[in-house]
Amino acid sequence: MPLHLEKKAIRALGVAESFSPKDKFSTLAGVVMRSDLVIDGFVLGKTKVSGSDATLSISRLYTKLGRNDVNAILLSGSILSLYNLIDVDALYEELRVPIVALTFRRSQSDLKRNIERRFPPRTAFAKIKILEKLGKPTSLVLATGYPIFIRCAGITEKDSLRLLERFTLQGAIPEPVRVARLFAKTVTSFTK
Repeated sequence: MPLHLEKKAIRALGVAESFSPKDKFSTLAGVVMRSDLVIDGFVLGKTKVSGSDATLSISRLYTKLGRNDVNAILLSGSILSLYNLIDVDALYEELRVPIVALTFRRSQSDLKRNIERRFPPRTAFAKIKILEKLGKPTSLVLATGYPIFIRCAGITEKDSLRLLERFTLQGAIPEPVRVARLFAKTVTSFTK
């Protein structure tokens, strides 16, 4: 489904997570929001902390919604739950919905070295392969004046910026992602 940014109302699925390093699973929360900032749906899922199932978990989250009116997916990062990496291109190829993975600051650490230290060689190799495929994020500046870093699939960087500005009231965090973060944290606090 093509993304028509000129439409008055479009819908985005914001996806965020919450976990603590001691947890086996991270809570994934999804919030469907219209561009007039009306919340239009919720969905919950999980992904393994330090696992390799983030791409599949987000695909399942989207499928669980059972909706065909979501115009784009906004991810709170492309690396979840202690190095559970999302293959943004594979996710787009499977769902055929534009994907924008956000980061709010440049990575300060050497991710490759951290992965090599944390995981057995075979697992580290697979994770590093996805990390290299992701490449470096693109830096954008929102109309709010805040910088944001993105990795996208199925959408141009220019259209990603237009999309993000439709959903960002203040700061750098688009509302569907901000609300999904709050939702994930609340759910996680009730399961402890």
